[in-house]
Amino acid sequence: MGNTAENDIQNIRDEFISSLTAAEGLAGVESVRVKYLGKKGTITNILKSLGGLSPEERKAAGALANKLKAEAESLVAEREERFKKEERARKLKEEQLDISLPGAYYRAGSSHPIPATLIEICEVFTAIGFTVAEGPEIDTEENNFDMLNFKKDHPARDMQDTFYISEGILLRAHTSTVQIRTMLKQKPPIAIVAPGRVYRRDSDQTHSPMFHQIEGLFVDTNVTFRDLKGILKIFLESTFRKGIPIRFRPSFFPFTEPSAEVDIGCTVCNGSGCRMCKNTGWLEIMGCGMVDPNVFEAVGVDPKVYSGCAFGMGVERIAMLKYRLSDIRKFYENDMRFNRQFTGLR
Repeated sequence: MGNTAENDIQNIRDEFISSLTAAEGLAGVESVRVKYLGKKGTITNILKSLGGLSPEERKAAGALANKLKAEAESLVAEREERFKKEERARKLKEEQLDISLPGAYYRAGSSHPIPATLIEICEVFTAIGFTVAEGPEIDTEENNFDMLNFKKDHPARDMQDTFYISEGILLRAHTSTVQIRTMLKQKPPIAIVAPGRVYRRDSDQTHSPMFHQIEGLFVDTNVTFRDLKGILKIFLESTFRKGIPIRFRPSFFPFTEPSAEVDIGCTVCNGSGCRMCKNTGWLEIMGCGMVDPNVFEAVGVDPKVYSGCAFGMGVERIAMLKYRLSDIRKFYENDMRFNRQFTGLR
């Protein structure tokens, strides 16, 4: 079988070279490789069949078969590399970047006016010694109402006003809950501002069921209403303009006594009267007052030793006045035409 085996190997070599030369692309080369060098390939089968030959024939045919296998593997590798280079060259030609072309334009983004306003407000207060405190948006009725001196029959407790989750658990209606939590775990002196989302059942042109609020608390010995007015004057002049008219009107809040509403001169008409201020020349901006002794007693702070002032404002309200907007819903409609007006905010 010696000459026959050698002739067979030579014929297989000729067939292999012919098939490999005719192969197109990497897929074609892989098909030829499997046909001849795979587990059941022609060259592989020749090597397996050598065991049936005599020692002399096996030696000669084995040398030729191993030589053919090595040659076939080398030729396959060369052919694969050739096609890989051609493919890389084709891709480089098709995907080349013409750096002389003008770049693609991408519109710059910006901060939303609500978080930008919130950050600005916090920075004003931290600059004068306040720290920022946070608390959970889901809280207890005790923290939200009881410890803030709300009577059991107060209308704010009604389902029409407050989002209740279960008995005694609700979505906080104000960030005053953070003031309570702070006083329960920290002894005076305390100077904090508490920013965050709050929830009330109210939705129209100037109200949203979810909005942002910042409340402040300052507790120490001998804190007076004069301190409160000074703090708020610094804030309002920093937020709007130096010398802006400010007035305090008597009001009522369960957790402060005395209490006041704070107005500023209209930022649109400068006090001459317009639609924004309903021709009064004034815009309501926030509520404030001296912390009620009942609140201090509820959290274990001695009202005979300490006094304090508190204030609270809606961030959306501040942003609406600052940017002269009349509809709070614009903040949440995600209209890019509206948002792009605030490019440049932090």
